[in-house]
Amino acid sequence: MELIIYLGIGAIAGFAAGLFGVGGGLIIVPILYVVFTKMGYDPSVIMHMALGTSLATIIVTSISSVTAHHKKGAVLWNVFKNLAPGLVLGSFIGAGIADILSGQHLQLIIGAFALWVAFKMFKGANVQVDESKQLPSAPKQMLAGGGIGIASAIFGIGGGSLTVPYLNKNGVVMQKAVATSAACGLPIAIAGALGFMFFGAQEQTEIKNAIGYVHIYAFIGISVMSFITAKLGARVAHALSPAMLKKCFACLLTLVGLYFIYQGFMR
Repeated sequence: MELIIYLGIGAIAGFAAGLFGVGGGLIIVPILYVVFTKMGYDPSVIMHMALGTSLATIIVTSISSVTAHHKKGAVLWNVFKNLAPGLVLGSFIGAGIADILSGQHLQLIIGAFALWVAFKMFKGANVQVDESKQLPSAPKQMLAGGGIGIASAIFGIGGGSLTVPYLNKNGVVMQKAVATSAACGLPIAIAGALGFMFFGAQEQTEIKNAIGYVHIYAFIGISVMSFITAKLGARVAHALSPAMLKKCFACLLTLVGLYFIYQGFMR
């Protein structure tokens, strides 16, 4: 029964990721939080488990996504090479920071982040990219990667909602920004998930079927289904207006953000 629940979460997250063009982290984290709460896990680690497991599943969806983008020649591998060292180091550090924070603080931070992403997405639904701008130097890109990595691990996401705006701002067109962001999601997810496993293993709380803060059954179930349904979501997305999709996703994120802030204040 438990595995069926995780397969269901994967189906929803994968479809949403394909439909809205972002990683499923901001969808997986709140659903896992609810599921882990209902299963009676230790409240002090539920949020950490949701984040660590979310990052682990993004490894699989990232591989699927980047393969498709690479075939279309849309990934800027030179930019990826500049960002990657910062992303890896930042993600591991971010997992350590998340381990120090309480579940309540994580809820408030993620709630505020979801509202910020929703606002930016709603506001920028029809904004055009200024292609005359140039990307900063390689060391500056590496530093930006570090910041994106830290934030992504704390929020349990593949970094698309941070990497895409960063690349857009520096003149990279949307298709290439999304494709390069998909590639960047892989080092973020690997380093972040390993960080959550490592820091979680140091804690005294024993959780069944988990390595550190990564729940193995949830990882398998979500990964398998999201891999399949992401393609279906992408097909549906092509039949709808991109601006309308962004606005719909912004509304969904607003609900997620308000839910986490409410939970954070109620504890």
